[in-house]
Amino acid sequence: MMVRSFLLLPILAAVASAAQLAVHSARLSISSSDGSQLHSDTLNVGGKPPATPLTLGPRDSLKLTFAITEKAKDGKGVQPHQTFLRFYDEETGEEGIQPVRVSSGGKAKYELNMLRPPITLPPTGTAPLRVSLILGSFVHDPLQVYLFDLVLPASAPAPQHQDEPAFHVRPEIVHTFRPDPKSPPQFISAVFVAVVLSPWLVLLPLLSQVPHKVPHLFSPQILTFISLLGAFEGLLLWYWVALRLGQVLAYGAVLGLLTVFSGNRALNVLAKWRVEGTGK
Repeated sequence: MMVRSFLLLPILAAVASAAQLAVHSARLSISSSDGSQLHSDTLNVGGKPPATPLTLGPRDSLKLTFAITEKAKDGKGVQPHQTFLRFYDEETGEEGIQPVRVSSGGKAKYELNMLRPPITLPPTGTAPLRVSLILGSFVHDPLQVYLFDLVLPASAPAPQHQDEPAFHVRPEIVHTFRPDPKSPPQFISAVFVAVVLSPWLVLLPLLSQVPHKVPHLFSPQILTFISLLGAFEGLLLWYWVALRLGQVLAYGAVLGLLTVFSGNRALNVLAKWRVEGTGK
């Protein structure tokens, strides 16, 4: 066990002392749209940054070149797995990340053209943007260094989305309801009630002139059938007051079966009574 521990010590030491990255030969230049150079400077990466922020006009472009090497004697060029420029606004907290292409020999070049600015740049504020370089590698220690401050032209207002007005406060919706219907005068109601009930004034005297006999009306068979017919009338009244159509159909199906059986039985009993009466 002790032998294995001694064998692992060199490996752990090698992992702990991973190679570090270094940035050399960093230069930046600012040129106008006609190609004339407005500013040129050499950056001391990891040292003292420029004293004053760099300023870009609406039609200017910035070019940044640098070389990435291992921090060793030979200074061999390295291509990191990830290379980014970070544009950070310290006042608003907004940031934008721009990838940088690096050749296999470690040569990197980045260009920012304000005629076609990338959409990932943070909105322009009152403070300059803090520009940093971020390097990431699987076999080297990560590196983040501050390069310079940059002042960009004022940002254009964001285009309005077609659905944006739907998320704003809308005017209050005021509904105009029709006034409640008024009841007709009592005299008119009384007249129509009389018209509805007038046929009964004729029907009742006529029924008194028709001879009729119902000697078996209150027998169990006949009374059951009559009660089920009355239950149908009550079901329709209940539907008008509270029930729904599906409930009426369900209850009506049950009442219908009972009414069929009771009606059949009542007819059989009436036929039997009629035959017995004829025989006598």
